[in-house]
Amino acid sequence: MKSRAMGDMLYSGAVYAFLLAVVFATFYPFWNVLVLSVNSASDTIKGGIYFWPRELSFTSYKEILTDGQIIHAVWVTVARTVIGTPLTILVISLLSYPLSNRDLVLRKPITLYFIFTMYFGGGLIPYYMVLKNVHLIDSFWVFIFPGLMNVFYMILVRTYIEQLPQELTESAKIDGANDLQVFIRIILPLTTPVLATIALFTAIGHWNAWFDSYVFTYKPSLKTLQAVLVKILNQYQTGSMVSEAQQLADSSKRLAVSSDTIRMAATMVATLPIVLVYPFLQRYFVKGMTLGAVKS
Repeated sequence: MKSRAMGDMLYSGAVYAFLLAVVFATFYPFWNVLVLSVNSASDTIKGGIYFWPRELSFTSYKEILTDGQIIHAVWVTVARTVIGTPLTILVISLLSYPLSNRDLVLRKPITLYFIFTMYFGGGLIPYYMVLKNVHLIDSFWVFIFPGLMNVFYMILVRTYIEQLPQELTESAKIDGANDLQVFIRIILPLTTPVLATIALFTAIGHWNAWFDSYVFTYKPSLKTLQAVLVKILNQYQTGSMVSEAQQLADSSKRLAVSSDTIRMAATMVATLPIVLVYPFLQRYFVKGMTLGAVKS
């Protein structure tokens, strides 16, 4: 018994040690970026900063957050996230509900049609031509309309709805409720976990998107935060900056910002909003993914 108890303790210790190592490997890069972003630029170029800032400074954040282009890009990104996320949830749920009905005529061909689009596409050039023909190029709505439908999310929600007791909808229809009333009063409240999970994924996608802004828009007023930050990172990395060796050699000059601190501060500005939102939706995350992914 003692040897078995000792074996269990060793096993538990090994599991906890492994989990701690995973947590450290996952969290430390984020923490290191934060530390470098709040450290003085003239001190950062010396290196050797790992866990704590040696000279606390928020100059890099001030440099970024006082840039008018970045502030406008933040509003563009917020707008596309606030508008695009609920519209995507609405479109997906409205399509998932009828496709969850096994008595729907042509249910399987319609489902296969959507699944086909998951594996085959026309490519970037035909996609660009389609957007141009419908006058979405260089328009704010190019961020919204092309992403309203996500087939994987639709299948997830449809599978979740199929697992709900059919007696609920049948009793509601016996009481005189039509399909729209059943959808609003019964289906939507019961699918909150999976819809919240999809809302989180969709919001993260909108917030982190930069390629569509880079390719499909030309006006500076339509550039998203991520696209502007990519420009800033490239500018500070490959622009006309003095090399770090020269900066370090110039002991008489105390740098306000450097390429490293700007890059780290820009990364934190783009990452923190999503990190702060995630805990509020975490309780729906596991439940929504688990129940929606297993078909009865």
